[in-house]
Amino acid sequence: MYTGIVQTVAPIKSVIRHDGYTTFYVEFPERLMVDLQLGASVSVEGVCLSVTSMEGTVVTFDAMDATLERTNLGTLQAGDRVNIERSAKPTDENGGHNIAGHIATTAELVASKMEMPGAFIRFRVPEEWAKYVFKRGYLAVNGASLTVAEAEDDTFTINLIPETLRQTTFPRYKPGDALNIEVDHQTMVMVDVVERTLERLMSKRA
Repeated sequence: MYTGIVQTVAPIKSVIRHDGYTTFYVEFPERLMVDLQLGASVSVEGVCLSVTSMEGTVVTFDAMDATLERTNLGTLQAGDRVNIERSAKPTDENGGHNIAGHIATTAELVASKMEMPGAFIRFRVPEEWAKYVFKRGYLAVNGASLTVAEAEDDTFTINLIPETLRQTTFPRYKPGDALNIEVDHQTMVMVDVVERTLERLMSKRA
């Protein structure tokens, strides 16, 4: 599990394409190498990946083609930077919300302002996922725990504070780019339960 508090923005040193998967070489800061082990789970731009090798401070991750198709990792190139969060310990303070690193969908960035005052991102979520996103609700965007400020149909706006601009990859994204979205699991369960209950009630009346 993760908290959605991005710990660093790390540069990608190399991207190697293989048959069926891709290997990402990411340079970690020394502080995030402490006790890092092979097989450890790390959130990379919001996607839960496992450490496959370590050489100095360069850590590698393999992503299957299915993962690349479901997320924005397939667009990454050497020189790009990614949000990094190591998995949280049970005793860690959670300043965000519980995140699994399982991306539900990608959203299209439709507008943004990446300087203060008034920094924001606005994005469009596929219709089938929009029902799980609410004004003032939690949402993980590229692994960052954020609060939805405005909601209109399938389009949502999140306001960004200076620390979020400094500590995440959002400033490199432009309209038309894809953002990784993980909806809040408890919200998803609640919406699905309500929908199924209403469907049963309506079928009984019919």
